[in-house]
Amino acid sequence: MMDKLRAIKGILLIGISVSFSLSVSAEEEEFIVINGCELKPYTSCPGADLRNTNLANMDLTGSDFNGADFSGSDLRHIVLKNANLRKAKFTGANLARADLRHANARVANFDNANLQAVRGWAMFAQVASFKHANLQGANLEFGRIAKAKFHDANLQAANLEMVWAPKTDFLRAQMQDINLQETKLYDANLQEANISGARTYFTIFEGANLEGCIGCPENW
Repeated sequence: MMDKLRAIKGILLIGISVSFSLSVSAEEEEFIVINGCELKPYTSCPGADLRNTNLANMDLTGSDFNGADFSGSDLRHIVLKNANLRKAKFTGANLARADLRHANARVANFDNANLQAVRGWAMFAQVASFKHANLQGANLEFGRIAKAKFHDANLQAANLEMVWAPKTDFLRAQMQDINLQETKLYDANLQEANISGARTYFTIFEGANLEGCIGCPENW
C-alpha cells in the first residue's frame, strides 16, 4: 500500500513539475525580441530599429519608443496608449485602428502613414508631420497638434473636437465632414483645404489663412 502511495505521489510531483516547466516556457516565449527590443507593455526601447516589421495587434501600452523607427511597419490595431513616441518615425506605416490615446508623439513623423480610424484621444502631436497621411475617421478629440503639418492629408470624417491647433498647417487637406466643434485654429493655415460639411460650432478661426478654402467661413 505504501509503495502505491509513493508511486502516486511521484507521478503527481512529476506532473506538477512538467506543468510548471511548461508555464515558465510559455511566459518566456510570450514576448518577442526584435533588434534588442523586447516587445511588451511598458518596455523601454528608445531609438529602436523596428522598420518593416509586423507588430499588428500588439499591446505596447506605456512603452518608451523615443526616436524609434517604425517606417513601413504593420501596426494595425496596435496599442500604444500612454507611450512615448517623441521623434519616432512612422513613415509609410499602417496604423489603422491603432490606440494612441494620451501618447506623446511630439515631433513624430507620420508622413504617408495610414492612420484610418485611429484612436488618438488627448494625443500630444505638437510639431508632428502628417503629410499625405490617411486619417479618415480618426479620433483626435482633445488632442494637441499645434504647429503640426497635414499637407495633402485625408482627414475626412475625422473628429478634432476641442483640439488645440494653433499655427497648424492643413495646406490642401481633405477635411470633408470633419468635426471641428470648439477646435482652436488660431493662425492655422487652411489654404486650399476642403472642410465642406464640417461641424464648426464655436470653432475659432482667428488669424487663420483661409485663402482658397472650401467650406471655410468668410470674413471670420
